[in-house]
Amino acid sequence: MAQIIFLVVLIGGALLLYRRFISDAEKLSARARQERKEKETGATGTLVKDPETGEYRLKKDDEV
Repeated sequence: MAQIIFLVVLIGGALLLYRRFISDAEKLSARARQERKEKETGATGTLVKDPETGEYRLKKDDEV
């Protein structure tokens, strides 16, 4: 019985690590794609419209 519990915990931990890895890889891929697009167009950043004020500002690195 203890071996089954250990195996379930081990598989659960591996699944969580795998999901985190995939999530981080997707974020990294999206950031690289955005940087590549900016380099192709010669842009120095991406503008994002602020919904409250209606003004545009540069997109921060940690934003999606």
